[in-house]
Amino acid sequence: MTKFKEEDVYIFNKERECMSREEFRELQLRRLKKVVRYAYDNVPFYRNLYDKNNVSPDDIKTLEDIQLLPFITKDDLRNTYPFDLQAAPKEDWVEVHSTSGTTGIPTVAAYTQKDLDIWAECTARGLASVGVHKKDIVNIAYGFGLFTGGHGAQYGAQKIGALAVPMSSGNTKKQMNFLKDFPADFLCCTPSYALYIAESFERAGIDPKTVPIKGGVFGAEMWTEEIRQKLEDKFGISAQNIYGLTEVMGPGVSTECHIKDGMHIAEDHFYPEIIDPNTLEVLPEGETGEIVFTSLTKTGMPVIRYRTKDITSLNYDKCECGRTTVRMSRIIGRSDDMLKVKGVIVFPKQIEEVIMAMDELSPAYQIIVSRPDTLDEIEVQVEIDQATFSDSMTNLEEFKYKIGKEIKEAIGIGVKVTLAEPYSIPRSEGKAKRVIDKRNFN
Repeated sequence: MTKFKEEDVYIFNKERECMSREEFRELQLRRLKKVVRYAYDNVPFYRNLYDKNNVSPDDIKTLEDIQLLPFITKDDLRNTYPFDLQAAPKEDWVEVHSTSGTTGIPTVAAYTQKDLDIWAECTARGLASVGVHKKDIVNIAYGFGLFTGGHGAQYGAQKIGALAVPMSSGNTKKQMNFLKDFPADFLCCTPSYALYIAESFERAGIDPKTVPIKGGVFGAEMWTEEIRQKLEDKFGISAQNIYGLTEVMGPGVSTECHIKDGMHIAEDHFYPEIIDPNTLEVLPEGETGEIVFTSLTKTGMPVIRYRTKDITSLNYDKCECGRTTVRMSRIIGRSDDMLKVKGVIVFPKQIEEVIMAMDELSPAYQIIVSRPDTLDEIEVQVEIDQATFSDSMTNLEEFKYKIGKEIKEAIGIGVKVTLAEPYSIPRSEGKAKRVIDKRNFN
């Protein structure tokens, strides 16, 4: 039984979240012209890029003219490290955030006070859609530091006037104690960490449903409908998706409402496009491709036509919740994270959907790709649920065959399935590392 009440949800900013399509386009065009001029005049990178491509801010006369502008990528952000993409003068910077830089040079973004105010507005909209009010307590178990996750959720909660508890990730025992002794109404963290918290309660003999939280806003990693169902079943809550990235702002670029039919983009601040990642052509509404964002109001580090690598689609129909903002579907993968195995494109999400649909398995798993000889191999390590393990399954080989058969039907190629004992696969208190690619492409 869910503790979530639909009557608690509301629209934080009706003036902006419920505009007509014509009003959105007029506002977006006005802001697009302004940000392109602002970037051209204040960032040598943009001025050189546009001059090289024979385009100027004066060429932007319609929204469609954005296609005259070249894309930028994460490589451009790395090549301008640390602050060569900043447009605002240094004395106006009030905060800096950065990506982890796991592939080398991190991307760094400086924020002005105006940027932080807009960020708070956007995340407040998302928190309102799950039902956060001024009277509520919001436990924030995203990481803090240079990572944007915790800060964005805190700014949004405080914008609403709710009490923000900046727990951060890690120290799960303390997290459990706080959720019991300082009862929060809402939980914000990665979905994998939320599952880990629920699992930790169960191992301590405590039913997660007895924890007072009634809603959760989960993001910072890809997750499936099956994970949503597990979270809602374990905690008795409404679990909603939030999306963002440091390069564009942080969490709050888009957030799912209680209808759960796509994430509403704050498109008065972020203009989205869907492109074919191979041809770079803009795709029609409803087509699936890579989402590209332009920050329309960011003053610290504006990004114009930034290729996110995230694969999704857009829906411009009015939502049942009353919002008219465009909705992006759940991220199904990344154009640079697709696994090409034996010539077949595989998204890890496809394998996750199979695993999460089986009650006999826990949410913990790992996908290991290797090339022991000349052919690629995928090993899927899955963990048997504690209850199933306790019942001593009599035919593990038959169960492994069933898992392998369903994964093959989902992705088109065979995999090796390895069954692991409960709690043997490493857990994450932040973003879960699901895929380990051991192939050497050098």
